[in-house]
Amino acid sequence: MLTEIQASLRASLRPDAERIGPFLVRFDAHSDNPFMNYAVPEEGAAPTPADVEALVAAFRARGRTPRLEYLRPFPAVDAALEEAGFTVDQLLPMMAVERADLVVPDVPEGVRLVDATSDDELARLTEAQHRAFGVDPIPRDAAVRRQRSLLDDGGSLLLAVVDGTAVGGGAITGPANGLAQVAGIAVVPEHRGRGIASAVCGELTRRVFAAGWTPFLETEADGKAGRLYGPIGYRTIGQSAAISLK
Repeated sequence: MLTEIQASLRASLRPDAERIGPFLVRFDAHSDNPFMNYAVPEEGAAPTPADVEALVAAFRARGRTPRLEYLRPFPAVDAALEEAGFTVDQLLPMMAVERADLVVPDVPEGVRLVDATSDDELARLTEAQHRAFGVDPIPRDAAVRRQRSLLDDGGSLLLAVVDGTAVGGGAITGPANGLAQVAGIAVVPEHRGRGIASAVCGELTRRVFAAGWTPFLETEADGKAGRLYGPIGYRTIGQSAAISLK
């Protein structure tokens, strides 16, 4: 399943990606945040030193940190990057869930889960996600364009609202190879610990299954794998490597 997930991740990145040698690269025009600027190796990639040099030059020319995300094992890419001085930043759990194991938590009292489709909802969701992830805000029109692009690709967005205030949400990426990623699960600090993230994740996962797709997610290496997603039914099936050159 890891091979299928990597193919799905490439497919979701491809429409907005720039091709540099055997890499697909996403550059964000509005933020230098490393998590929003990264490369993914193509299937079967065996980068030469010149390929890696061109990749690094493209990141440096845009004032971005050279960074890659991909699923291991990928020995040819690992070796080429290590030779060029890249180091591993994180190894993140990649998780999947079987339909029979899915448990959808109740939505906490006072919380509404709303399909984000209007410009206002898309902008508010972006603002909440950026606050939750500690990412600098971006212009409203850029936020709307980015989120609408996900919708146009067949994905969906869910906004968590408390007393009219956007407090978090999450997304389903457009399907590829029968898979869809549950992503961007976020809750602003003052509303954490109420079960909102679990409710958002559970509902998005339910929708993926209802659409006939298979869900997966990548989470942080901070205990969330077991504490937040485990009770929903997710299990770790591999690791996603984040590798950069300082």
